[in-house]
Amino acid sequence: MTDWLVVIGLTLMAGMAMPAGALLAGVERVRPKWLDQELRHGIIAFGGGALLSAVALVLVPEGIAKFDALASASCFIVGGLAFMWLDIALYRNKTPASQMAAMLSDFVPESIALGAAFAAGGNSGLLLACLMALQNLPEGFNACRELRASTHYRTRRIAKGFALMALLGPLFGLLGFGWLSAYPEAVAAVMLFAAGGICYSVFQDIAPQAKLERKWAPPMGAVLGFVLGMVGHQLTMG
Repeated sequence: MTDWLVVIGLTLMAGMAMPAGALLAGVERVRPKWLDQELRHGIIAFGGGALLSAVALVLVPEGIAKFDALASASCFIVGGLAFMWLDIALYRNKTPASQMAAMLSDFVPESIALGAAFAAGGNSGLLLACLMALQNLPEGFNACRELRASTHYRTRRIAKGFALMALLGPLFGLLGFGWLSAYPEAVAAVMLFAAGGICYSVFQDIAPQAKLERKWAPPMGAVLGFVLGMVGHQLTMG
């Protein structure tokens, strides 16, 4: 199959995990109540683990291969600062879609990186696509719950909106595949920028929501999410 078709297929697959997560959030409460609470917090933690594995196993290793230590650190810090600025701006404007904005702000640069990775060859593009899908599912779940709580939108309408947003994946994936692949330093900068932003998001938004008072099982979701990334990394490197 032509590489650009693979890029379209993988980025679309990763993006469609967002509406899938939204539909999952629309499932009626699980009984008993304690299981419902732990399941929801576990899903959030799973997304955090998948995000961290994308940072540790793909984005940072690929990014630092093109830069010295100072340039790598600068790109990473700028990414964190940019996501912090977005967080502050959304808070000040009382925007009821901060989780959705955070979801898009890591999906877009990751799609660019995925397209460029396929143009350069190797297995990191496939691994990144799998990790993107793993993280978009709980992010779609969380963003849907946030929008339902703060707006009059129903689950199906939110899921349809997320499905349209998923089309941004192929668009930016082809941008990375056809244009940015000729500029490996630019791709590395995008990867490190996304990694810094994701790192900020995990500890600002996802980790606090994953914690549940006097409950110890939900954080294991983060462990499982990261382990899936580790297994995928070993399989693609093997």
